[in-house]
Amino acid sequence: MQTSWQQQLRSIVGANFVLEDAAALLAYESDALTLFRCQPAAVVLPQNAEEVQAVVRVLHRFQIPFTARGAGTGLSGGVLVPKGGVILCLSRMRRILSIDAEKRRATVEPGVVNLHLSQQAEALGLRYAPDPASQTVSTLGGNLAENAGGPMCFLHGTTTHHLLAVDVVLPDGSREFWSSLPEQADDLDLRGFLCGSEGSLAIAVGLVLRLIPLPEQVITVLAAYDSVPQACSAVSAIVAAGLRPVALEVMDQKAICAVEDSVYRAGLPRDAGAVLIAEMEGPEALLQRETPRLEELLQKFQPLHFERAESAEQRRLIWKGRKGAGGALGQLAPDSYVMDGVVPRSRLAEIMAYVEEVEASTGLPVANLFHAGDGNIHPHFAYDARDPEQCRIVEEAGARILRRCLDLGGSLSGEHGIGLEKQHLLREQFTASELALMQRLRAVFNPQNLLNPGKGLPMPRGCAEAFHRHRRYAHE
Repeated sequence: MQTSWQQQLRSIVGANFVLEDAAALLAYESDALTLFRCQPAAVVLPQNAEEVQAVVRVLHRFQIPFTARGAGTGLSGGVLVPKGGVILCLSRMRRILSIDAEKRRATVEPGVVNLHLSQQAEALGLRYAPDPASQTVSTLGGNLAENAGGPMCFLHGTTTHHLLAVDVVLPDGSREFWSSLPEQADDLDLRGFLCGSEGSLAIAVGLVLRLIPLPEQVITVLAAYDSVPQACSAVSAIVAAGLRPVALEVMDQKAICAVEDSVYRAGLPRDAGAVLIAEMEGPEALLQRETPRLEELLQKFQPLHFERAESAEQRRLIWKGRKGAGGALGQLAPDSYVMDGVVPRSRLAEIMAYVEEVEASTGLPVANLFHAGDGNIHPHFAYDARDPEQCRIVEEAGARILRRCLDLGGSLSGEHGIGLEKQHLLREQFTASELALMQRLRAVFNPQNLLNPGKGLPMPRGCAEAFHRHRRYAHE
């Protein structure tokens, strides 16, 4: 008698690690972008690479669509499967296998939480640079899928700059090692091709990551301004002067007040229209030369308030406010839609003025916190998903902002990915031939489109509808 695919999965990972009841599956029907929902048929929690490989072989044999998931902190609907699909949750694969201080490398499983790697490496004088705001909970496998960045990406780059090699399971269950290491480098940079592919090429079951030394010295400065455009002008001046801060972060007044009304309270000035956090790091001699130039430029735009962190605790408090802001904004409404567009730094003031226009037209509060150094904006729409009209409004408003990003010479995404949120807009950024090439390249690795189908590239409308809780709109 032939066994069912469910029975085969239970025999691989154990009955306790195949979830099928509706209550357990509820937590997996969306990621952090709750506009899009689809409940999987099952969730499987493998413990190691061999179990992932065995599970994928079963799903491939039965032609069941599937995707890998980490902590579920993604913000583009990137880890949903269509009805009848299966999610491989890799949260049990959380071992830091080794840290090589001499080569400045770490080998980890995909379920390792981002911050935990830096905490482990700190005793060796090292750290892992990419630091998304969700770094206390997001996993390194998920960071790889979206090519995550964070505040420090202005100086240190995104995940792709720190991923040295990756152990992958392909959609048919075969296993390969893709590397850029000198001793194992591939002819093609498949490692780089995987990073940011939104989990649609292969499942990462092991990562080799570059670590960097802890800085000799860090200077953190906070300047408060009357308005967001003032803060953006200060950022443009800093970049134009050739300075290279590790981070340039802006928060507007709604974000400031949300932080100060929350457990992330940091003593930010409530009367400011915006605050700019600028951080420099490096050798003491460099900072002694560069910090006065930075502070002079910040002062040029007449800040309401200006402070340099005088202790590690003061610096920690400033960053607590910035990195906790996303969570603090949950106070504004039951649901939050977080945007992720990119514009040239010289157009930041223009896009933020447009966000204000869109906010006024929606009647919904919009808070802003963004990686100003990279031109990567993150408007937070506060709304109630129980109201279909509010859901319609935020989706339309998001599309308007992203289209304006394209008009200003920017891109649809900086670090959240395309997922389901933006796939209907891809034809406005790329030509038909460019998208066809992307499809062909993906098909080399995922020919039957079983692995994370429909993410990151345009789908036929009928397929897209399967994931959407709310109907799509004719103009999109």
